[in-house]
Amino acid sequence: MAFNGFTQEDFDTFLIEGLDERMEAIRSRIQPKFKMIGDELVQHLSSSLGDELYLHIARHARRSVNPPKDTWLAIAENKRGYKKHPHFQVGLFDDHLFIWFALIYELPNKSEIAQRFINELGSLKQLPSDFVFSLDHTKKGSFPVTSLEFNHLERFRDVKKAEFLIGRHVAATNKLITNGEELLKHIKDTFDHLLPFYKQALKSD
Repeated sequence: MAFNGFTQEDFDTFLIEGLDERMEAIRSRIQPKFKMIGDELVQHLSSSLGDELYLHIARHARRSVNPPKDTWLAIAENKRGYKKHPHFQVGLFDDHLFIWFALIYELPNKSEIAQRFINELGSLKQLPSDFVFSLDHTKKGSFPVTSLEFNHLERFRDVKKAEFLIGRHVAATNKLITNGEELLKHIKDTFDHLLPFYKQALKSD
């Protein structure tokens, strides 16, 4: 079965009221697509890195009341989990798809990684101009990579709950979204640009 991209119905999943109802739509509409693209992305990244990576699809198992505002797949070198490791993400909010290299607050050695990235600020800012970054994976908002400064990375280093995610956003209305082949190429291209920084992060992991 070929991946044909995402539809407006997929994004409208996050407008469904009720935890059980929204989770059912996530499982039936989005997770099968995550499995398809996730398997291909794992193969691509594992081949590029020369190490085996593993696919994790968010289950939102801890939720008991509030339905999730987004959902994602994650790819990491650890088979059991991804949150404590540098990892890659692809996911959806109601208005965009995100493609991240993600370093979130559960990383045990966040400060060491942050210091490496402070030293790499110039290289980070040389990423393509459509790249964006975020300091909180739970928020929709992002900032152009061209506006990345030392203080953002220092906050990531010094504040326990601070995070650092860098990659691309694709609007739900972008024609790429419904073209599975081109969207996968775009995601792979994004990850390829980020692989040097992933490798830097692993040196501290």
